Amino acid sequence: MEYLSGFAAIVGRPNVGKSTLLNALVGTKVAIVSDKPQTTRRRILGVVDEPGGQLVCIDTPGIHKPKHALGQTMVGQALGALAEVDLILHVVDASSRPAGGERYVAQRLAAVATPVVLVLNKLDLAPDVRAAALAYGALHQYTSVASVSALAGTGLTELKRLCFSFLSPGPRYFPEGTVTDQPEHLLVAELVRERILLHTREEVPHAVAVAVEEMTERASGLFYVSAAIYVEKESQKAIIIGQGGRLLRQVGQEARLEIEGMLGVRLYLDLWVKVRKDWRNDRRSLAGLGYEPGRR
Repeated sequence: MEYLSGFAAIVGRPNVGKSTLLNALVGTKVAIVSDKPQTTRRRILGVVDEPGGQLVCIDTPGIHKPKHALGQTMVGQALGALAEVDLILHVVDASSRPAGGERYVAQRLAAVATPVVLVLNKLDLAPDVRAAALAYGALHQYTSVASVSALAGTGLTELKRLCFSFLSPGPRYFPEGTVTDQPEHLLVAELVRERILLHTREEVPHAVAVAVEEMTERASGLFYVSAAIYVEKESQKAIIIGQGGRLLRQVGQEARLEIEGMLGVRLYLDLWVKVRKDWRNDRRSLAGLGYEPGRR
């Protein structure tokens, strides 16, 4: 039997469940998730191994109308993936009806020749899946349609089977057992940012970036990690630190436990909150934080 392999881009508007779908397809957590729009800021690769084939999925930032340089970079990464893959999964929220943002995404999909599968997500919340399929299906000439609940795990087997039907004979791109190509320092930074997203509201989540400045193994076998949490205002710094440092300690404790579970190491996590004004509109800051195209 021929070995099938290829790449699929997961695209869509912010907050439709793209990262949850990636984690569900891979079978383990490789992308952070939250209820905040624009949680994903860079392409995240996840490897789906099945008997006889390998599907490499690329989770992309939500396609939206950008308001700053970071948003422009994020949308550029998402749109740039469309012509680089064998298949596009356009993920939509089946519990709601299409709005202007979905039409904007569909217009971008019309500009590429890559096959596009409409993925109706949040099946468990959708009152009328057939009506949702008709409404979203009218936006673009989709190659196929799939219905899933990434959170509940419904429809994933069928979606995987559908994805593999688009692949051609090819090599195994990643060794068996590989789930992502993300360096450990990026995984650590994202897991810290995920905990901040969980505990903050309003403008704070969008103004936060995390960078690991040191990650070394000590003689005791304990890994020492120093990470900087960047915000744009002193008021945001105060919120993240919390009264008496309470929130920062909670973020650190929760992130440390998850990082230890994911990487299988013992960890000392040292967090610092720093103000870098208007970093989302500063190209130098974006490059230093790994958000510019081609930089990790």
